[in-house]
Amino acid sequence: MSNHLEGKVAVVLGGTGGIGVATATRLANAGATVVVTGQSDVAKAQLVVDSLPGSGHVATVAAITDSTSLVELASRVKAQLGRTDILVNTAGFTKPVKHGDLDALTDELIDEIMKVNWRAQFAAIRAFRHLLDESGDGLVVNVSSISASTGVGSNIAYCAAKAGLDVMAASLARALAPRIRVLNVSPGVVDTSFVPGRGADFNDKVAATTPLGRIGTPDDIAAAIEACATHLTFSTGVTIVVDGGRRLN
Repeated sequence: MSNHLEGKVAVVLGGTGGIGVATATRLANAGATVVVTGQSDVAKAQLVVDSLPGSGHVATVAAITDSTSLVELASRVKAQLGRTDILVNTAGFTKPVKHGDLDALTDELIDEIMKVNWRAQFAAIRAFRHLLDESGDGLVVNVSSISASTGVGSNIAYCAAKAGLDVMAASLARALAPRIRVLNVSPGVVDTSFVPGRGADFNDKVAATTPLGRIGTPDDIAAAIEACATHLTFSTGVTIVVDGGRRLN
């Protein structure tokens, strides 16, 4: 363990997913007290907490698409831990739809993708804004995607939501400075079960056409998130790409 983040409280939304677990682990290793937040299964969040180094970590749940639930989460964190210094938005949702199949990308699916992958992140930042401001050294890190800039992804709405997330980071970084920094970390393909139907064959094909010869791991993304908190302290309003060069193809 290091002590770079000793005394800091980090809230990880989507903390039971692949990138969320890896992020919680890295932040705890750096000395932070971590609030692992799942969507509905507190027992699953507790399993993550039980695996973390250090003590004082908290398992909880919040419905990320319910702004009231996020405000209540911020209140619980304030009451229990007294502060929030770092907010990490790793939660998301997508469904594969071929880009040329416009009829399959229904209004309902578009709304759900935008709600989970853009509105929820904004609502979380809004809910925690005052706690982050009180920190004086607040940090928001959103997990974006290279689909925001390449236009290649699980579906067109997902690409658009992530592009909106990148613009949000720039806008909020300007609005919330100097007491809160806002950064995005943008993966390519990562070895998780996030996209339904993608397995080893898909990953092998992507790895073969990625300049660094492999797909990303959750820890690759978590390492970048940790760096935003520990080393990139003069950076805000930018998107950090962690894709092995995938976007170059």
